[in-house]
Amino acid sequence: MTQPLYRRLRELHPDCVIDVFAPKWSMAVFERMPEIRRVIENPFGHGALALRERWRVGRELGQSGYDQVIVLPNSLKSAIVAAATGAKQRTGYVGEMRYILLNDLYKLDKQKFPLMVDRYTALAGKFVGSSQPHLQINADSQAAALAAHSLDKSRKIMALCAGAEYGAAKRWLPEHFAATAQHYAAQGWQIWLFGSQKDFDVSEEINRLSGSLCVNLCGKTNLAQAIDLLACADGVVCNDSGLMHLAAAVGAKLVAVYGSSSADHTPPLSDTAKIASLNLDCSPCFKRECPLGHTDCLRKLLPEQVIRLHGELGN
Repeated sequence: MTQPLYRRLRELHPDCVIDVFAPKWSMAVFERMPEIRRVIENPFGHGALALRERWRVGRELGQSGYDQVIVLPNSLKSAIVAAATGAKQRTGYVGEMRYILLNDLYKLDKQKFPLMVDRYTALAGKFVGSSQPHLQINADSQAAALAAHSLDKSRKIMALCAGAEYGAAKRWLPEHFAATAQHYAAQGWQIWLFGSQKDFDVSEEINRLSGSLCVNLCGKTNLAQAIDLLACADGVVCNDSGLMHLAAAVGAKLVAVYGSSSADHTPPLSDTAKIASLNLDCSPCFKRECPLGHTDCLRKLLPEQVIRLHGELGN
């Protein structure tokens, strides 16, 4: 969701160069963005304070002579790194007492910018709307990813992504994923299951419920391989998750399942994506677990509806 910001910066400043300071796990995503010159590893884990170390790293970054630093997280800790660079223009949203550290401050208007992607793009200045993300796919690396996992594209591929880091209230039921797998397998499609190691067990359950029709890739691919392999898919069904945004950014025909969350804030940014949601009175609740104990927003969202939506995208 940050790529449209980089594209807008290049539109406003055609000769600018853009470096990204990002966690190691995410670097493969930024490396697929043509707007980015260099990706620099952010060594700080989530929640780590390390104020002295952040200042030291910021000073090191400052040796590159950046004219502007744009801070996307709304935390004080991220602003400390920006201030330490010594960049003349330090841009970000007001929050967590950052007035001294940032000098180009924006006040977030959530009514004007309900979409996260627009909130990021607005920090470029002269907001005219956000474009859609698009990750570059290298044919050689894609072929290597296929070979590494003994996969091929001889038959159509349905990718299922059953994980959602936030919590169970965002995860479509394993039996619904399994029924979807059975539907496409009956039409001769391959079924590939994507996710992290944390998603391995639930994906194994999907595979078992489907009758062992799937290839479980959870925890077996790195992020770069996951991007390349998702780009091979003829269809994708995802929960509201990071993989959903990656699938959208490689142009997959995607159905995104929403339960406790809302597509009004972080939708898949693609013309080849459909939203599957029942829009019940109790949703979106934005809870990790269903506060009513029934998760009807996902339980009653049947495979037939998701399959129909994917059919509307064309097979």
